[in-house]
Amino acid sequence: MVTTLAIKNIGVLVTGDINNPILKASTIIVQNGKIKKIGNEELLDQFNCQKIIDAKDTTVAPGFIDSHAHPVLGDYTPRQNTMGFINSSLHGGVTTMISAGEPHTPGRPKNPSGAKALAILANKSSKARPGGVKLHGGAVILEKGLTEKDFIEMANEGVWLVGEVGLGSVKDPEEAAPLVACAKKHGFKVMMHTGGTSIPGSSTITSDDVIKTDPDVVSHINGGPTAVSLEEVEKIIDNTNMALEIVQCGNYKILRQTVNKAIDKGQTERIIVGNDSPSGSGVIPLGILRTLAYVAAETEATAEEAICFATGNTAKVYGLDVGVIEEGKEADIVIMDTPLGSMGKNALGALEQGDLPGISMALVDGEVLFAKSRNTPPASTPAELIQK
Repeated sequence: MVTTLAIKNIGVLVTGDINNPILKASTIIVQNGKIKKIGNEELLDQFNCQKIIDAKDTTVAPGFIDSHAHPVLGDYTPRQNTMGFINSSLHGGVTTMISAGEPHTPGRPKNPSGAKALAILANKSSKARPGGVKLHGGAVILEKGLTEKDFIEMANEGVWLVGEVGLGSVKDPEEAAPLVACAKKHGFKVMMHTGGTSIPGSSTITSDDVIKTDPDVVSHINGGPTAVSLEEVEKIIDNTNMALEIVQCGNYKILRQTVNKAIDKGQTERIIVGNDSPSGSGVIPLGILRTLAYVAAETEATAEEAICFATGNTAKVYGLDVGVIEEGKEADIVIMDTPLGSMGKNALGALEQGDLPGISMALVDGEVLFAKSRNTPPASTPAELIQK
């Protein structure tokens, strides 16, 4: 049976595409969990919609992607002894999370067979979508003794992420670079810790270490939480084409300088946004939204560009079928408006004032998962779900 949903009366449509952030359209048709058509209200006459969402002239955007989470199994973290942190992030507009490794797993195995087994287990567990979020779990932590055979076995079991290089026993670029090349050969995306140490057992990693190791993503280029210098940031930007991940649990000065430097160089497509939580900084359900507000208010990026950093840019880096409002993409969508009391006239204006928008609705695969965020301020004008 074909199920069809429409979103009408869209005031501002943020696409998630950094090259075309705003689209002049007022209606989206979703069929069987994917975006079928984008256009204007005449689409409502062309489709028999079982459900209609009235956005009431507010802002519609792709669901946010948290590019840097540290889950364990399910919706629980022992790092801050917190239940339901993933679902709380959903209420902050996050519909997809990417694991940067599961280092907080109690008794985490640090031998090759254990590291491999943990990655496979976490990957398969994450497919249950804990908290309603599309969690890509099971990012293997590089330990000494891993071989190409291990990467082949993990890939066959669905594992496709290498967690932050530097969290495990493989730290030196001379050891890490061959394993990273092997992982890439078998389709893995690789992240690398950058900056000062974050937890016992991790290591300080410089720009030279990153360049020699050659990951896909420079994890928390603004520190996790201790950042490298601006000179080190510029060296990475100038000498690589790696994704530049900015995070909430990092150094805000380097965050601002990194974004502005990428803008100056015309390389905004490289910026992605993560939370780096749960961590010693805590569990921050609104971390992605707070980072977007900071970027929109304090850097040269516009609010719509900031949203693209946390949606389409990340999806492109990781090869995900989400993050962009585009026909054929998975219908992971947030609807938001300026919060009550904000000087911003809409959600984008609120972000540029440094305020958090009120999220009134979130959809994953076209299914409404909530109709009022329990964590953001209330939207001035909430969207409404109409059952036909």
